[in-house]
Formats: sequence, C-alpha cells, structure tokens
Amino acid sequence: MIYLTRVEHFNAAHKLYNPNWTEEKNKEVFGKCSNTNWHGHNYELHVTVKGNPHPETGFVYNAKTLGNLIKDVIIEKVDHSNLNMDVDFMKDKFTSAENLAIGIWNELRPHIDSEETKLHCVKLVETKSIFVEYFG
Repeated sequence: MIYLTRVEHFNAAHKLYNPNWTEEKNKEVFGKCSNTNWHGHNYELHVTVKGNPHPETGFVYNAKTLGNLIKDVIIEKVDHSNLNMDVDFMKDKFTSAENLAIGIWNELRPHIDSEETKLHCVKLVETKSIFVEYFG
C-alpha cells in the first residue's frame, strides 16, 4: 500500500460563535475566534490517498489530477471566502478546523474512492501550532 499526499493552500475567514450563549461565554470558550468582525487563516490542506501503484503508470493516483480535483471541488469554494456565509458544505455548522476537515472529506471522497484508490486522510493546518487530521 502506498500513500500519496497533495498539499494545497487557501485563505478564508470564519467566526466561532454559539448563538445560544452570551457574548461573555462565547469569548470564554472561543476567544479571538468569536470576533464579531470575523478573523482569517492561511490554511494548508493535505489530502492523502492510498492504493497500489497502477501497473501501466506506476501511480496510486495522478498527482496533477488530484491537485486539479482539490482545486475544483474545494479551493474554488473556500479560498477568500467566509466559511460561515459562503461555503455550502459548511452551512449551519460550527466552522472549526475539525468540522471543516470533515466537510472537505465528504466533498472529496465521492470523487476519489474507487476499487483501486481510497481517500485516506484530510489534514488541515490552521496555524503553525494547530492542525487536525480526519480519517473518515
């Protein structure tokens, strides 16, 4: 089994805020992430697929094809967007890194999974010190 990872980047704004809580409770739990005027991140997205190299190409999955797929399915929707307001697959969800990684997985998986190749992991780096990994 071989694992292939493609890395892409995007910039997006969001706000973590529970409307059932007071402003004070939101600030206590979410800190600066509950800023009324939003805040942004320069995200790094790692998408890992797994499988066996194809006998005719030696590829688990064509890396260029994977990059184009990520750009078409994810980056076009999230880059320079407000995750809370502009991104259909994040509608009515907390826009935490955790939920965003799950949303990205759900968007990509139908395009990647086949008999030969499976989506293995979505790793989303939010800051230099915070990242999440989702394995489905």
